[in-house]
Amino acid sequence: MLTRAQFLCVTLASVSAALMTPALAQTDEQVVIDGARKTLADLRHDKAFGNASRLLRQARAVMIVPKLIKGGFIVGGEGGEGVLMVRHDGHWSDPAFYAIGAASFGLQAGLQQSEMILLVMTQKGVEGLLHDQFKIGAQAGISVATLGSGVEGAIGGATPPDIVVWSSSTGLYGGLTLDGSIIRPQPEHDARFYGRPLTTRGVLYGKVQSAKGNALRRDLASFG
Repeated sequence: MLTRAQFLCVTLASVSAALMTPALAQTDEQVVIDGARKTLADLRHDKAFGNASRLLRQARAVMIVPKLIKGGFIVGGEGGEGVLMVRHDGHWSDPAFYAIGAASFGLQAGLQQSEMILLVMTQKGVEGLLHDQFKIGAQAGISVATLGSGVEGAIGGATPPDIVVWSSSTGLYGGLTLDGSIIRPQPEHDARFYGRPLTTRGVLYGKVQSAKGNALRRDLASFG
């Protein structure tokens, strides 16, 4: 398991000097919320993944990462920030803030920026993401599938994937590979956004509400 310091180093390393991404985009919670709204709009209009809207209506939770940056030469890394929202009592919760990061080694070069949505289809998948640290591809009993032509039929099967990933990428890498990526909650961001210390579960299943998250909740609800 990565220590907190190691995880932060991996995430920061992914934002290379060549990109020169403003620090504000990494720390301002409202920027992440606004980016998540844009990502939802992009998913709605992406004809290549027409079944995403139907899957979203069935999802128990949704994680939205508006900007996932991957880059490097020989040693690569990826990192980004996003929000997790769960559906309970027929409504979407307020957002809890999360980070995703990974490091990879090998012969590689290039830069890629992606927007990503994790459609969490089972309660087992939700509980996995509520752990302090969730590693894609290594969490026992939790299956992850990439949204595409073969996934729609699998959703209705006896054992649907726990998490389905939709992404849209631009850049020099051939595709987005998430195996080995670590996802963890960021309660310090929740505290800044809601004005007091909160647990991630408390944000998602408690009575916390913020008007700053209402537009994102409405966007999710509009999918049905």
